[in-house]
Amino acid sequence: MAAPALDSMLGMNRFPEEPLSLVLLVLYAPVGLCLFLLRLFIGAHVFLVSCVLPESDIRRCLTRAMSLVLGVVVLEAKRHARDPAVKICVSNHRTYFDHSVMRLLTSCATPSVSCPPGFLCWARGFLELGAPGSRSQLQESLKHYLSHPGSLSLLLFPEEETTSGKTGLLRFSSWAFSLSDAVQPLALGVQRPLVSPAVSGSPWYVELFWTLFVPYTVYQVRWLPSVSRSPGESDEDFASRVQKLIAASLGVLATGHTAADRAEHLKRRKRDPPAPSVATSAESQMAKRVKEVLPQVPLSVILKDLARTGCVDTTITNLLEGHVPFASEEGASGRSGGSALTSPNLPPKSVYRGFARRPEERHLSLQERKEALYESARRRYLLKFGGRHTAED
Repeated sequence: MAAPALDSMLGMNRFPEEPLSLVLLVLYAPVGLCLFLLRLFIGAHVFLVSCVLPESDIRRCLTRAMSLVLGVVVLEAKRHARDPAVKICVSNHRTYFDHSVMRLLTSCATPSVSCPPGFLCWARGFLELGAPGSRSQLQESLKHYLSHPGSLSLLLFPEEETTSGKTGLLRFSSWAFSLSDAVQPLALGVQRPLVSPAVSGSPWYVELFWTLFVPYTVYQVRWLPSVSRSPGESDEDFASRVQKLIAASLGVLATGHTAADRAEHLKRRKRDPPAPSVATSAESQMAKRVKEVLPQVPLSVILKDLARTGCVDTTITNLLEGHVPFASEEGASGRSGGSALTSPNLPPKSVYRGFARRPEERHLSLQERKEALYESARRRYLLKFGGRHTAED
């Protein structure tokens, strides 16, 4: 099965698309604002209680009960229990507050990977290990932490960034699996009425506002059996195996997309916002024609340029000549349309460049390049469907 696109893995829309749901959200807004102010006051008391009381079952029971008032509901599946002998727990990443929610269930600590040390880092419940450095420095710091008697178990999020959890998981980073030969995976799900549980790229304090605004947010925790490293198994293979176990438990796919791919995708969306989802039938037909010739170009880029030019040939020319920058849907981050088209079934790169280095290549006219591109599209069509047509004949 093909890996899902990054867009489908990231929660990009905060508000529902259904008109009825939007009306309900507007009607609920005054109540939500009152709840937010009230819960902000109560949340300060929850924070003080968690700071004053030592780590214990009493503290977890008390803070869990107070969290219900904040609208945070934590449900724990009883099929498998937490294995106290395993010091490393790994989970998929859904929201900025996953580590805080898990501390309501079990004694654990989550290291700060990107947040600089200080009051804010401590207040958010992260384990401070000094200034964020390289992965090797982080590994050494965590190994040193685990070597201390009585140290808490570590809760790690190998995806390193949040996803919607609906279609796939980001590739697990291998550094988390170099700390121990045994880990306990857990599958984490989040549900919330009226608005999305999290929006990728949104700051943590905005997500905190919506957590206190909505009636409730339900976290569903499912512990999986502990997993041990096989003889001779590398950190990468170990990470991949655990990723697939958690993905199967959630009913999603384990993808090869990384946290760096996610960051680049979000930057690209800010630089080149997607075209409106509603397009006229004429625009859709024109976009389809351009897409057949330039399959690597994102549909949003095509629609955006077509809305400006209103002409298929002009849009193709703009993309070929690099007047419209874009990145290939296959993940190549080209500086322009020409440099992003890298498929073995496409014509030579000189066809796409606006100005080739060799003199004989520069003699190709725009019309010749377009004809070569059309010929390439025809060859791809024959390669894909030619055998089928022959069999039918």
